[in-house]
Amino acid sequence: MPGFLAEDLLLLQTQPAFFITVCVILGLMVGSFLNVVIYRLPKMMEREWRCQCQELLNPEQHVEEDPPMTLAKPRSACPVCGHKISALENIPILSYLFLAGKCSACKTPISLRYPLIEALTGALAGLIACQFGYSAMALAALVFTFALIALTFIDFDTQLLPDDITLPLLWLGLLYNMNIGFTDLHSAVIGAMAGYLILWSIYWLFKLVTGKEGMGYGDFKLLAAIGAWFGWQLLPAVILLSSVLGSVIGIALIIVAKRGRQVPMPFGPFLAIGGVAALFWGTELSRFYLA
Repeated sequence: MPGFLAEDLLLLQTQPAFFITVCVILGLMVGSFLNVVIYRLPKMMEREWRCQCQELLNPEQHVEEDPPMTLAKPRSACPVCGHKISALENIPILSYLFLAGKCSACKTPISLRYPLIEALTGALAGLIACQFGYSAMALAALVFTFALIALTFIDFDTQLLPDDITLPLLWLGLLYNMNIGFTDLHSAVIGAMAGYLILWSIYWLFKLVTGKEGMGYGDFKLLAAIGAWFGWQLLPAVILLSSVLGSVIGIALIIVAKRGRQVPMPFGPFLAIGGVAALFWGTELSRFYLA
């Protein structure tokens, strides 16, 4: 068994195509799990908040508890008929195609977003393998990217950026950069502080001027995490890119989709795009705006 493991590791190191293929398959599998995280984590947070509010407001009143929910339990099921999804029905992308995008029991259409998230995660994992090769940096980049994908779609659905993801992501960035990862530790610490304080300052300035909240605290923590991974030098590029994207898409939604100006739009997905851009083209971005 150890011999086979050594041969597999050697194959990953010496055959880039094999390593890329393994990363794509891993990305597809993780994408399937991220679908569960995106759906369940906000619901788990909501249940926790309800329990906390109940304890504070009326601790003596007995409230019937909801069935326990974690990322692992209960088993995934169709929300309409309750059909338990089998292992064969949970193969990334292939199961969706085999089932023709419908529940095998009640034929209710399955959202196209599930295979799209799996495909996106697999594609980004393959690009990371191409960019960084077989290395610790590739593993770190995969973890960073998987977290951003989960945050992006949770923010789209709920306008929340859970601390359960943003804070570990921040600390992992600092930990990885202790021995010169994507940047040095000094730049990473300043990046985490500056990332939080920049958006925190904009938030309070906007609130003082307009009396409204322009963004949430989760956005501060996400930019702080990006700063912890790539250092303060890339923060201007990330902020500029995410702001331009957010403005263009926001204006397009108002004009084309007749979206109301007062309807809030999550900023986290645009920060996540800026973070991915910093991952792949950080050096080029810093040279561009520093020049």
